[in-house]
Amino acid sequence: MPRDQVEVLGHCQASADAVWAIAGDFCGRWHPAIATIRAERDALGSLIRAFTVHGEDTLYRERLTWLSDSDHALAYTHLQGIASVEAYDAAFTVEAAPDGGSLIRWTATVDAPVERLAPICGGTRVVFEMGIEALRERAGQAASAPRPEAVPAPAAVADVVLDGAPRLALSVTPPRKGPLCLFLHGIGGNRRNWLPQLGAAGNLMRAAALDLRGYGGSTLGSNQSTVEDYCDDILRVAGALGHDRLVLVGLSYGSWIATSFAMRHPDRLAGLVLSGGCTGMSEAGAAEREAFRISREVPLDAGQTPADFAPSVVKVLAGPDATEAVRGELFDSMAAIPARTYRDALVCFTNPPEKFDFSRLAMPVLMMTGAHDRLASPDEIRGVARRIWRQAARPDARYETIAGAGHVCNVERPDDYNRLLVDFLGRLPQ
Repeated sequence: MPRDQVEVLGHCQASADAVWAIAGDFCGRWHPAIATIRAERDALGSLIRAFTVHGEDTLYRERLTWLSDSDHALAYTHLQGIASVEAYDAAFTVEAAPDGGSLIRWTATVDAPVERLAPICGGTRVVFEMGIEALRERAGQAASAPRPEAVPAPAAVADVVLDGAPRLALSVTPPRKGPLCLFLHGIGGNRRNWLPQLGAAGNLMRAAALDLRGYGGSTLGSNQSTVEDYCDDILRVAGALGHDRLVLVGLSYGSWIATSFAMRHPDRLAGLVLSGGCTGMSEAGAAEREAFRISREVPLDAGQTPADFAPSVVKVLAGPDATEAVRGELFDSMAAIPARTYRDALVCFTNPPEKFDFSRLAMPVLMMTGAHDRLASPDEIRGVARRIWRQAARPDARYETIAGAGHVCNVERPDDYNRLLVDFLGRLPQ
C-alpha cells in the first residue's frame, strides 16, 4: 500500500503551556473546521473523538493512542470517515522555542491507494495549517484560571491477612463491582507507602495494597522467590477478594512484577500503571546484573541490616525537595525490611526470566516517574513508554513526569500522583 507523510511546522508567540492548554484537549472544539464533536470511550476505555466538519455530513472518529501532558505531546489513529484510507496515524507536539514563544509540529503518516493518497495528504496539510493558525490566535488570548476540582474524602482502608504459605498481608478498601486495583511496592517499601493512593482509588473501584513476600505482614515462601511466585500471589489475592479483572499499579520493583504479570496474563488486566520502572534488569547483561546484586549484598555480607544502610538509600531515593517527613517515611520503610527479605528480593530482581515482549500488551498503560529520579530517569521511562506505544498490540499509552519528585514519586508527590492515577482509573470500564 502506498504511503506518504505530512508535516506542518508553526511558530506561536504564546508559551508552550498556553498552546497545550488548548490543543491538549483531545475532544475540545477549538479547530475552526469542526462543526460538532463529542467524546466517546471504547470497550477498553480508550478516548475517541467523534466529530463532523462544516459543509459535510460525514462522521469522523479518531482514537487517542499517546498522551503526555508533561511533554506536551499526543498521537491518534483514524477509525472512521476518510474514504479508502488504509491507515492514518498522526502526532502533535508543542515545545518552547529557543527565541521565545513555542514551536508546533503536526505530522501524519497515511497509507492509501495511489489515486487517493495525494488528495488525502493535501487535505490533511490544509487541516493542519488551519489548526495551527487557530492556535496562534487563541493561545494569545488570556485564559481564565481553571477551577480547583473538589477532592472526595478518601475511601476507608482495612487490613486483611490471607493465611497460607506464604501468608499475605493486604490493606483494602470496601468492595465494589468491577476490576480490583492492586498496588505493588518497591524493593525498599511496603504496602503502607500506598495509603494515599488506596484512599483515592477506592472511590472508583476496590483497591488493595499488598505486602510482597517477606515484607510487612507477609512471610517469605520456603524457597527463593521468583517472578512466577509473585504472579501466583497476585492471582491469589484477586481470587480471595472476588475479582476476575485487575488494574496493577507498581513502583520500581513492583512495576517490574506488574509488567511480568502482564506478559503472562494480559487478558486479566483492565489497565497497567507503572511508576519509577518497568523493565527492571530484564534488558541488562549477566555481568551487569551480577554486579548490581553483589554491590547491594556487600553490607548484608558484612552483617548489616537494611536499617543500617537506610540513610544512604534514602539519599538516593529522595528528590531534592523531599520534606523531612517524606525522608522519614522512606527511612522507616527501608529500615523495617528483614535482611533475609532484602536478599531474597535482590536475587529475584537480578535473575529476570525474560525480556518483555510489549506486543502482548493490549490494555491502557500509564507510565510515570519523578523528575529527579536517579534510578529510573524521565528519559529512560519515557523511552520505554514510547516503545510500548510503538509495539503494543493496541497502543494506548500515556507518559508523565512528576515535577519535584524523586524515585518514590507516589510518596513525595501524592496529590500529583493521585490526580494522574484517578484520571486513568476513571476512564476504564467498570
